[in-house]
Amino acid sequence: MRSTIKPAGGNYGALLLPFSSYLVVSIVHVGALACDAAGLAAATKLVLMPALALALLWGWSRSGRGLANVLWLLLAALFFSWLGDGAGAFFPFAPSLPLMLAFFALAHLCYMWTFWRHLAIRPAPFWAWLFAVWWVMLAIILWSPAGSLAPAVTGYGVVLGGTAALATRCHRTLIWGAIFFLASDTILAFRLFVPYAMPAWTSPLVMFTYTLGQGLIVAGALMTLRSHVGADSVKT
Repeated sequence: MRSTIKPAGGNYGALLLPFSSYLVVSIVHVGALACDAAGLAAATKLVLMPALALALLWGWSRSGRGLANVLWLLLAALFFSWLGDGAGAFFPFAPSLPLMLAFFALAHLCYMWTFWRHLAIRPAPFWAWLFAVWWVMLAIILWSPAGSLAPAVTGYGVVLGGTAALATRCHRTLIWGAIFFLASDTILAFRLFVPYAMPAWTSPLVMFTYTLGQGLIVAGALMTLRSHVGADSVKT
């Protein structure tokens, strides 16, 4: 199955309409954070992943409905991301940070399996090893500040870096999505454990890179599916 997938071009215009709602919600959410509108930011945060899931479903229907297992894996990743986004709101009786790490780890495992088994279009480049270097440096820097959460943070870094590393075999749009996702969680980790070193403007930056990263991952996946369906139609 993977051998039939060819690198796809940009095709960004064809994807813009399905992603319009997600773009609007993302802009409002990041803007609310920048303006310190906490109520609006909290409300729109819980709409982000549902809006992206709708974009995925719409884009998948327009791409020829190929590889339904990819659709379900991506939807699962977005579902666990949604639970991670709303961990504090959905589970007020439990510590939110460990739950957030657990849900996002599950999301990354779904992404990793999808990238590895279904969306790869090229061998991993040599620079994919940079993500291992990133993980080692992050573990060293944050081990002491993270305290009792250090093992969980280090373990989460494995799946976060693994997602980015496996994404290097995929569509270039998806690669950028994984990199922005990694950047978002890296900034967030420093905001959580070394807040004195992080200026206030890094709060909206976390969600700007997060929403951009998630959106680009889904867009890159849809581009790959469209290319796959096109290749199959040529063969038949």
